[in-house]
Amino acid sequence: MPDATNNLGRALGGWVLHRMDLGGVVAARRFARSQVVTASIERVDFHAPIDLGDIAVLTAYVYDVGETSMQVRVDVTAERPSEGVERETASSHLTFVAIDDEENVTTVPDLTVETAEERRLRDAALNGEPTAPTQ
Repeated sequence: MPDATNNLGRALGGWVLHRMDLGGVVAARRFARSQVVTASIERVDFHAPIDLGDIAVLTAYVYDVGETSMQVRVDVTAERPSEGVERETASSHLTFVAIDDEENVTTVPDLTVETAEERRLRDAALNGEPTAPTQ
């Protein structure tokens, strides 16, 4: 939308980063089944612009866990509905820590990687490779 774009009609980096953090929170909360806080954001790579009128699509998933923390990969693509084109626009790795009702750190479940697609995504995230879905 216009209020989230710069003078070139492209999504502001901070706007994209905010949504990436929110997408990561959703993935981490679903996994941990508790509240989470952002502990760190490992660099953000902007691959291509999101133009005014594009639809930003976020994909976020937990790919590694510690005792109380989760590593989440967030990828952003931009879809141009009028052309049926989708392209990679940004990616990042974020770390979230699970907290309980008293806001103390709490343990997270073990990560189970069951399907070939889950293994592919985990391996790609661990190796810093693109994670576009297979066709």
